[in-house]
Amino acid sequence: MRFTPALGRAGLTGAYDFAIKLLTRERLWRTALLEQLAPRNGETILDVGCGTGSFALLMKCRAPGARIIGLDPDPDVLHRAEAKARKAGVEIEWRQGFASDAATLGVRFDKTVSSLVFHQVSIVGKRSGIAAMAEALKPGGELHIADYAAQTSPLMRSLFRLTVQRLDGLADTQPNADGAIEAILADLARAPVVPRRVISTPTGAISLFHFKAPKSI
Repeated sequence: MRFTPALGRAGLTGAYDFAIKLLTRERLWRTALLEQLAPRNGETILDVGCGTGSFALLMKCRAPGARIIGLDPDPDVLHRAEAKARKAGVEIEWRQGFASDAATLGVRFDKTVSSLVFHQVSIVGKRSGIAAMAEALKPGGELHIADYAAQTSPLMRSLFRLTVQRLDGLADTQPNADGAIEAILADLARAPVVPRRVISTPTGAISLFHFKAPKSI
């Protein structure tokens, strides 16, 4: 099954952390996502498309008593994530797999989260991955996404086109710019969905979303 490497090309993976810090106002959107997700001790949380583990480590540092599982299809980034966790002296579980595998891990989660992943995924993968994140939740659980979603201003559309789309191509990224994430989440929620926060960056607007699963089926 195909996946897009962290910076669009396998040879660029080593520069991923630096590029995200330099080009996406990383501290601002990661802090906003962490506050929105609000990890707590005792929770089990799945980080879908965990990449090099930056956000998984933030969650574990905020809630040392939480069980954090990172899921990613790329063995290279998982190796880097493991090394970062070892250096930080924290225990995080790393699993190799796609977003669509989220509901097949044998665990039900209090929260699932994904950041800067679905803009690199086909429209079929976006739908199946977000659906699996929702299916993996316990009743009343929460799904959180931070990603490039609808680019509503000419400036953000231009920046997104010149940076992210140049690296990752048009086929997978354009649906996000056209509002695919909002539409997929609206189907889950059975109601219109808008981001809780939109953060302008040099690579386009990053939107934060929240979905809460029903407490009973």
